[in-house]
Amino acid sequence: MSSEATGQQFNIDTVDHAAGTPETELPWAELGLKDNEFARINEILGRRPTAAELAMYSVMWSEHCSYKSSKVHLGQFGDKVTEKMKEHLLVGIGENAGVVDIGDGWAVTFKVESHNHPSMVEPYQGAATGVGGIVRDIISMGARPVAVMDPLRFGAIDHPDTARVVHGVVAGIGGYGNSLGLPNIGGEVVFDSVYQGNPLVNALAVGVLRHEDIRLANASGAGNKVVLFGARTGGDGIGGASVLASESFDDTKPSKRPAVQVGDPFAEKVLIECCLELFKASVVEGIQDLGAAGISCATSELASNGDGGMHVELTNVLLRDPSLTPGEILMSESQERMMAVVTPENMAAFESIMDKWNVEYSWLGEVTGTGRLIIDWAGETIVDVNPRTVAHDGPVYERPYHRPEWLDALQLHTFDGDRPATSDELRAAVLELMASPNMCSKDWITRQYDRYVQGNTAMAMPDDAGVVRVDEETGLGIAISTDCNARYSYLNPYEGARAALAEAYRNVATSGAKPLAVTDCLNFGSPEDPEIMWQFAETVRGLADACQELGVPVTGGNVSLYNQTGGVGIHPTPVVGVLGVFDDVTRRTPSGWREDGQAIYLLGTTREELDGSEWANLRGHLGGQPPIVDLDAEQTLAAILINSSRDGMIDSAHDLSEGGLAAALSESALRFGVGARIGIDELCERDGVDAFTALFSESQARAVVGVPRSEEVRFKDMCTARRFPFIRVGVVDTTNDALDVQGHFSLPLDELREAHEGTLPKYFG
Repeated sequence: MSSEATGQQFNIDTVDHAAGTPETELPWAELGLKDNEFARINEILGRRPTAAELAMYSVMWSEHCSYKSSKVHLGQFGDKVTEKMKEHLLVGIGENAGVVDIGDGWAVTFKVESHNHPSMVEPYQGAATGVGGIVRDIISMGARPVAVMDPLRFGAIDHPDTARVVHGVVAGIGGYGNSLGLPNIGGEVVFDSVYQGNPLVNALAVGVLRHEDIRLANASGAGNKVVLFGARTGGDGIGGASVLASESFDDTKPSKRPAVQVGDPFAEKVLIECCLELFKASVVEGIQDLGAAGISCATSELASNGDGGMHVELTNVLLRDPSLTPGEILMSESQERMMAVVTPENMAAFESIMDKWNVEYSWLGEVTGTGRLIIDWAGETIVDVNPRTVAHDGPVYERPYHRPEWLDALQLHTFDGDRPATSDELRAAVLELMASPNMCSKDWITRQYDRYVQGNTAMAMPDDAGVVRVDEETGLGIAISTDCNARYSYLNPYEGARAALAEAYRNVATSGAKPLAVTDCLNFGSPEDPEIMWQFAETVRGLADACQELGVPVTGGNVSLYNQTGGVGIHPTPVVGVLGVFDDVTRRTPSGWREDGQAIYLLGTTREELDGSEWANLRGHLGGQPPIVDLDAEQTLAAILINSSRDGMIDSAHDLSEGGLAAALSESALRFGVGARIGIDELCERDGVDAFTALFSESQARAVVGVPRSEEVRFKDMCTARRFPFIRVGVVDTTNDALDVQGHFSLPLDELREAHEGTLPKYFG
């Protein structure tokens, strides 16, 4: 159905009126613009902006939408891409999501974004609409969404406000994703007091499509029609993420806490199927989801990416709230909306599909050849701009930055605290580690998500990577992992970013998939703080360099700044997602062993690397340098893991990261409830470390694998040929339900499981 809005009439600030009333005062500061930015808008237009134009520029020039503080650094992701890295890249940075070729005519699109600030204000809707927004990015590329993931950071687990945020966020993610029928296949959950006032809710979505189905966001072809479809536009989220996420929380500025968007997952589910039918019928020429900045973003970006201009009648927008002003309609971030460009010949076909799915729509206007974005209200022009000045040519800041003076002393403050030595002390330490908030089982959270809906999930939490089958006939599939250790990044932002990529890359390889591409969500404090801006610059440099070394391109992502309250920023938290591909997902490798008598091997070298570790964190220590990142070693380890998985030489694989060998062995045993006899004395002698270091060091480029007895010779020959260190550290023992570290301690699996699984229910019920 198509109808016109019946909203009340306003005293409209038209373009002609603006030109004749230069003295009119406008609330540019309240909308988040700086004085120099407002002056620039006046210069661009040659007059003062209308109220509607001011609304558009304010949201589109916000930090969240324009990346004005980060653009000068993010260019490295493009500058450092080699031709070899582009081999599988079909769509790169600049579109709604990147697209990667995975073979047989199949492609995958994936992206991670933040919904941090809304999730602090209203945890349920903030998290729910974060899922909805990233899923629409995937739809807009022409893909069917097949899975989601959720990297999360909360405050201290025992803080009175943490339960409010955790319950709301988890319920929002589960409520929205489950209702969409999308499996949640992985993510992270970290508790740390640095996130108390600024939790991080990052959402990743992945979709699959055929090469020929790729859609791009542009409005081309004069005379083609512009249509808005999906949910009606309401007052929820006016300025939402675009303004809320562009300044630090400050209780003296309530204007920075606008209403959070309200999501309807069932409307989005219908929208998914409706869009897929539009694509299949080749009915749309270009398409854009409406997320941050709403209609302001969709119209300006479509027009700017096209070859002409656009003319829109705003009174045609279907409203839930007839009292909205034109500026509010342009800024509203109401969910479950899409904008498309349709040829006149396809209008009837478009309407037929809308009617079939009972989706409301309104024809707003058409593509023009003027090079201008013109928006009318009741026939009077309220916006007349060059769309590029709104969408792409906003302010770009080279923020000053410098290395913090305090960092030298921090990096010299290495861990010299509690080092358990006796058998009883080591046993107690492993139990304490596995029950700690960051290392404990996250089953209390993940069981609230549907991990296996659609029937294509091959692996999910608690395995190292989420695995989804793409093609039922061939078994072609993908693996995804997201990772970041913010303590490493706080100690050394450059190395911390490299470590985040290395861990995600390693997790994908342990599943048996070949890493292909990267998405990232860079979460930081205020860019106006030179020390935080230095952290950001170093992070981008480190991640870009590491991607180049590993040969995996960044396909897109998100920057989330101003994550701080009261002048105190979060630790730099560059969440990195890596996508890998399987020829056949039936050859995937789980993280736990199962068969009696299999040999357990540790791959890699263990060093005295406890700074930034989970054990140091449990002892209240943060200082020193993070573990060494050796990307050549990571590539060699990945090749061993992938080839061993493909050729049937290993039946289990688990990376070593947070918690070190103690955590990897515990999780591998608990995965299927199968014990093992472990010997670490030879490892200690080989690497020159004590038992405590062998168990709790977080040295990188390491993994634990389970090798069938029949494959040991082949497996050792492969490692030897690649000159990669390996050592046999144990054997799977199905007759003894314990993790028996011989000569040191024995832990019954029931006791270990009780400690591991009891923490979250204790705090959250």
